[in-house]
Amino acid sequence: MIKLNHVQKKYPDFSMDCSLTVYPGMITGLIGANGEGKSTTFKLILGLIGKEAGEMEVLGKKRECSNDGKQPEKEILQQTGVVLAETGFGSYFTIHDIIPFLEDLYPEFEKDKFLQYCEEYKLPMNKKIKEFSTGMKRKLQIFAAITHKAKLLLLDEPTSGLDVVAREQMLTLLREYMETEGRAILISSHLSGDLETFCDDIYLIQKGTITFHEEMDRLLDAYGLLKVSDEVYKKMDKSHIICRKKENFGWSCLTDQKAYYQMHNPEIVIEKGSVDELILLMAGGERI
Repeated sequence: MIKLNHVQKKYPDFSMDCSLTVYPGMITGLIGANGEGKSTTFKLILGLIGKEAGEMEVLGKKRECSNDGKQPEKEILQQTGVVLAETGFGSYFTIHDIIPFLEDLYPEFEKDKFLQYCEEYKLPMNKKIKEFSTGMKRKLQIFAAITHKAKLLLLDEPTSGLDVVAREQMLTLLREYMETEGRAILISSHLSGDLETFCDDIYLIQKGTITFHEEMDRLLDAYGLLKVSDEVYKKMDKSHIICRKKENFGWSCLTDQKAYYQMHNPEIVIEKGSVDELILLMAGGERI
């Protein structure tokens, strides 16, 4: 569905060299701190900005090095559902106002289903979108994204601004979307709980470069955070340590062989790995 091979984008204060793949039938997470390149990656995939180098394929179509100011390919947009930081809808429009635009943009727009979602989740039909809360805008974006039989969803922080109940409701709708064969999702989120229970695999982007990729099941099952003193750290086998960080008590170490240390070093405190811990340790620690 998506293939990026050393796709490069340069700004005066930021440069990107990104490689990742999103396969059909998969929900792929993209994580990283603010400013590391998540939104730039989404804009490159959509063709909203051009790339300087590298190979990029989206929905079977290769993208050239630069879009030269051209509009994104309409065919790709029609097959893609999008949630970005900006709503993409005119602030002074109402939901009724945007329906003709959705019908024009998406040949397979499911108007009845879209209106059903808006009614079920209590979005005001005649209220201007600029008066919507952040959560209401997110719901509107999600409803528009999943009601035109898109093959691919690109979701940049789609649950931002939603309370716990609404967040789970929207994730349930996205899971239902994936029940149709041949679809895929690329999602970014700062809420690790969303990704841990939702994604099949996950990428970590740092300073515009992918520094980590793993299947979610293996991340949660095999990865662990070792808490060790300086003395224990000196003696222990470090061959299965991915990165480490100095702490007041000694060292925090990330491993992808939790069972190995449970067997050979039962005295070591081993905490279950999580997406949050991965981000913090990979960002603040050192690779070994």
